[in-house]
Amino acid sequence: MASRTATPLVHPDRDRLRIDAVLAALGCPVRLAVVARLAAAGPEGEPACATFALPVGKSTRSGHFKVPREAGVIRQRDEGTRRLNRLRRADLEARFPGLLDLVVAGARETVAD
Repeated sequence: MASRTATPLVHPDRDRLRIDAVLAALGCPVRLAVVARLAAAGPEGEPACATFALPVGKSTRSGHFKVPREAGVIRQRDEGTRRLNRLRRADLEARFPGLLDLVVAGARETVAD
């Protein structure tokens, strides 16, 4: 199936993940909500960008996926006109053990408050 864009998606290799970039990507409440939703989707879940109910306009929505993708927090792939998203749980766990679980637990607590 044809890709929706000619621009290649940037995904850093596992050994190139940097803690400062990962923490910056997780430091925004909107991006944190994206990560929490992906964690809830499970290892086989790949929700499309359009299915996220985010409190931002369409023009800024793509940036809230680009930052965590380029930091190595999520992996995206195009399928037809949809861009699918998945957490890079194994890569994050290998580089920064326990970080993702702490972040997701904190995000759930923030939403519950």
